[in-house]
Amino acid sequence: MPTAAKLFAGICLAVLGYAVSEIIKTNMPASTRFGIFSEVNAVIGFLCGWLIVGSRAGRGQSAAIANGFTGTVALVLWALFIHSANLMVENSLDRKYRTVMEAIMGIFESAVKYAQELQDVTVITALLVGAIITGFVAEVVSRHWR
Repeated sequence: MPTAAKLFAGICLAVLGYAVSEIIKTNMPASTRFGIFSEVNAVIGFLCGWLIVGSRAGRGQSAAIANGFTGTVALVLWALFIHSANLMVENSLDRKYRTVMEAIMGIFESAVKYAQELQDVTVITALLVGAIITGFVAEVVSRHWR
């Protein structure tokens, strides 16, 4: 059932996903092709906010922080998986893998490589602050609009 808390949590995590994507873009070489990287992460953020944070809103301030962190971690993990799986499909079409297991392992290798790009103070700070704000916004909206 749609609620205002789900909507606002989804919007907050979508903005966070887009903003962090733009920060990551500035840390990468200029020749990197991103395509719809930021938009995909915004959609993932909206879904994580709607399904994870928004559905758990209304349980108190400490739970709000935990919900924000849970949603943000889910956003990061799903984004890593989706972008790694996309790279695996591209590499598979280029016949860079000989077996299915190599392709599956390619997903995890790419995810580890992408996760190393997240080890930046600006990215980590943005994720932490965004998680807290998302949790609190969902909590406040849940209390005011039932």
